[in-house]
Amino acid sequence: MFDKLRFDILTKHWDTYMLGFENTVKVSLIALVASLIVGTIIAVMRIAPFKPLNWLGTIYVEFIRNIPLLLIVLLFFLASPTLGLPLDGFQSGTLALTVYTAAFIAEAIRAGIQAVPKGQMEAARSSGLTYAQAMWFIILPQAFKIVIPPIGNQLLNLVKNSSILGVVAGLDLMYYADIISTQTFVTFSVYIFVAMFYLVLTLPLSFGVRYLEKRMAVKA
Repeated sequence: MFDKLRFDILTKHWDTYMLGFENTVKVSLIALVASLIVGTIIAVMRIAPFKPLNWLGTIYVEFIRNIPLLLIVLLFFLASPTLGLPLDGFQSGTLALTVYTAAFIAEAIRAGIQAVPKGQMEAARSSGLTYAQAMWFIILPQAFKIVIPPIGNQLLNLVKNSSILGVVAGLDLMYYADIISTQTFVTFSVYIFVAMFYLVLTLPLSFGVRYLEKRMAVKA
C-alpha cells in the first residue's frame, strides 16, 4: 500500500526541492539554447548543396536518434575523464541533453526549411546573396515560424528528459528527491511532489505550444 501523502515532507525539505527545481530549469534552458544552435547547423548541413555535409548531418541525426539518452549521458560522464576533460553530473547531463535534443530539432528545422518555397532561395541568390546569406536572412526566419510548435514539443520533452541527470548526480529534481527519500525512508510522497514540480514546468509549456499551434493554423 502507498503511504498517505505527507505534506510535511514538502515543507521540511522545501529548500532541497527548490534547489533541484532551479537546477532543472537551468539545465533545460541551457540545453534548449544549445540544442537550437546545434540543431539549426545540422539541419542546414542536411540540405546544403555539398554531399559530405549532407552525409555528416544524416549520420549525426540517425545515430543520435536511435540510441538511448541514458547511454549518451553515461558516455559523457564516464568517458570524459579518459579524455582529460572530467565532467560532473550537471555538465555531462547538459551536454547529453543538448546532443540528443539537437538531433530531433534538426529534423524539425529541416522540415521547416523544405516547406519554404524553393523560389525564395532562387530569388535571394539572384539578388546577389550567397547561399549562407540567403539561408540566414531569408530561409531560416521563415522556417522557424513554421516549426515553432514542434520545437515547443521538443522543449517539453527536454524538460522531462532532464530527469536523467539524477542517474549521474546531476543536481536536478530527481537527484535531490533520491536524497530526501534516502533520508526519510519515504518514497511515494517524495516522488509525487517531484511530479508536481515537473507539472509546474510542463503544463504552462504545453498550453503555450497548443496556443501557438492554433495561431499558426489560423494564419495558415
